[in-house]
Amino acid sequence: MGWFSKKDEGFFLATVVPNGEGARVAQYLGVVNGEAIIGANIFRDLFSSVRDVVGGRAGGYERALSGAREAALEGLVEAAKELGADGVVGIDFDYEVLGETNGMMMVAVSGTAVKMA
Repeated sequence: MGWFSKKDEGFFLATVVPNGEGARVAQYLGVVNGEAIIGANIFRDLFSSVRDVVGGRAGGYERALSGAREAALEGLVEAAKELGADGVVGIDFDYEVLGETNGMMMVAVSGTAVKMA
């Protein structure tokens, strides 16, 4: 099924198109996407700078990025449901830095809305 697949509340998400036992695609409905943009704030930047010097993980950025990824997935699922889909396959995530001072990050996710068999 791929490294990322899940089924929540009757909705199927996968990074690959399933073709074996279990889940199968009955109908392809079209490309859908979702986006989320997060801005860095001064406190997160300050603690991130300290982490750059002393090492370690930047938990504030990780939580913000995780939230943006989930928001983008929610937008993707909403767009697919509008087409009558009960799943999205071929999901791909993209991350971009935006803004004049690179102070924002965009998470974009796209995939193909499907009806599962």
